[in-house]
Amino acid sequence: MDFIRDKVKWLFGKLVNRETITYAIAGTLTTIVNFISLELLCRIGIPTLTSNAIAWVIAVTFAYLVNKINVFQSKSEDARDEAKKVTKFFGLRLITLGVEQLGMLVFVVWMGFYRLLVKAFLAVIVIVLNYVFSKLLIFQRKKSEEF
Repeated sequence: MDFIRDKVKWLFGKLVNRETITYAIAGTLTTIVNFISLELLCRIGIPTLTSNAIAWVIAVTFAYLVNKINVFQSKSEDARDEAKKVTKFFGLRLITLGVEQLGMLVFVVWMGFYRLLVKAFLAVIVIVLNYVFSKLLIFQRKKSEEF
């Protein structure tokens, strides 16, 4: 029984920590920025997919700053290192933009579902993918940065 309890404790510690909690908060704030941007752009008459792409640029810019500073507490060695991180961040986010745009096209434009409901569903998928990309490919810690 101790073995199972220890494994559950270990898993909980891996999944629920400062980084994952701050990422959840940052992801929620980024999603709010994205939703508000989308809705405002749609209300002024910009088509859904164009509005979604513009909202994405606004939200991803916000997300980069929040993730770099607050979530992963990433330091850049120089301007070149920072440029690599920004390029990776936006490049990998293009993949999740593709997932989101495809979902918006199918469910909102073609099938007529309510855009914010579809966007909420897609946001869950996008947030998980973005965390994996950020953790594994963008904001890796160097051994010297770890305790």
